[in-house]
Amino acid sequence: MLRLEGLLARALDVALVFAGAMLASQIRFDAVAQEDFYDLFVVLSAAFTLALFPAFGIYESWRGRSKLGLAGQVALAWVLVQICGVVVMFALHRADIVSRLWFAYWTASSGALLIVSRLVMYLVLGHVRSAGMNLHQVAVVGGGAHCQAVIRRVAASPASGFRVAAALNVTPSVGSLNLRVPAFEDRAAFQRYIRTQQIHELWLALPLSQERTILEFVNEFRDELINIRFMPDLRSVALFDAGMISLIGMHALNLAASPVPQHGLLQKDLFDRLFAAAALIGLAPLLLAVAAAVKLSSPGPVLFRQKRKGADGRVFTIYKFRSMRVHAEAAGKLTQATRRDPRITRIGAFLRRTSLDELPQFFNVLRGDMSVVGPRPHALEHDDQYSKLVAGYMQRYRIKPGITGWAQINGYRGETDRLEKMEGRIACDLYYLGHWSFGLDMRIIVATIFKGLVHRNAY
Repeated sequence: MLRLEGLLARALDVALVFAGAMLASQIRFDAVAQEDFYDLFVVLSAAFTLALFPAFGIYESWRGRSKLGLAGQVALAWVLVQICGVVVMFALHRADIVSRLWFAYWTASSGALLIVSRLVMYLVLGHVRSAGMNLHQVAVVGGGAHCQAVIRRVAASPASGFRVAAALNVTPSVGSLNLRVPAFEDRAAFQRYIRTQQIHELWLALPLSQERTILEFVNEFRDELINIRFMPDLRSVALFDAGMISLIGMHALNLAASPVPQHGLLQKDLFDRLFAAAALIGLAPLLLAVAAAVKLSSPGPVLFRQKRKGADGRVFTIYKFRSMRVHAEAAGKLTQATRRDPRITRIGAFLRRTSLDELPQFFNVLRGDMSVVGPRPHALEHDDQYSKLVAGYMQRYRIKPGITGWAQINGYRGETDRLEKMEGRIACDLYYLGHWSFGLDMRIIVATIFKGLVHRNAY
């Protein structure tokens, strides 16, 4: 049975769908009322909203979870709702008489209203929780640095609505927890405290080796209405922040797998294709001008082609505007471009300095070989060399390589004449993998446009 909050949230969403449609009618037609088929379209979308939004977890509690993630889920679910509505309208042979401009206004306005309403609601809830109301009291079991890090994270996020009420130190021989909350070393006393102080959550901040302790607490409180959450200390075994997934109907933790979830990869791929298509259309005159300049600057092809590794190590052909004179390299050897490299043409030097030589890679993005944002792909010879020298090097191929990336906007471009430069670049790539979000991609794109296109290390 739906709770009252869930019913109110659903009713508000339906109201916002209708409000966006009326706003679109006012903007497009200077009138709110429209024909019957417009009403049918809006009713269909309202129905699909009620049917599909729960599948995206939008009506679940987002306490302590990313609000930007919630906004992304709402946007994705709303786009899917509109796609379903369009499909039904096509099936009813009504789509051709619906104003496309009105549909665009409606989609944008209702989508904005749905997202803003939730962000405002959670902003209000955040202030309420920061003031000490609507809180979930948490008891933490753990020891050492990981337990203290969990408790500090809760203290630093007052708007999440969690408050640590007590902690049990399971490794007193290592040292005390040094926290501003009641700390126990006796388990029986800790368990009595949980039962008498209305604790809502029990967090087990333990390493995987503490299986007996985990089972003890699960069995102790399994018949009581306390949320028990396992927050494993995986720093010694996981390459990225491990996430729980469902695999063949079983729970699994990713220790050495792509940290980007499947729905994130889908969002990323959809954005990449649309962005690449728009970039190629908008930059077509520039692409033609650069191609002509390259052709006239020196004998040889306009495009430089080279084999690179993509997602999961699949090899593809990368495209760039040729910036060097045609020359031959010894088999298995690749010489990086250096400052004042005599192989680079005058036009090529300008293209490399301004990153214009990278523009043909939007064709790679459109084909699905690359992403707009991701770790830069290296030549196969460099992969063979550095995979043996830099820890975690091959993990960068867990996702598609990008035209730009976190390493590039942080200064790691151009020649890697010292091992420290490559280590810095790989550290940035692994940070990007472990902290990926759609918002981070947008931040990197904006930073690339404003400060990453021209760089003193690009030669």
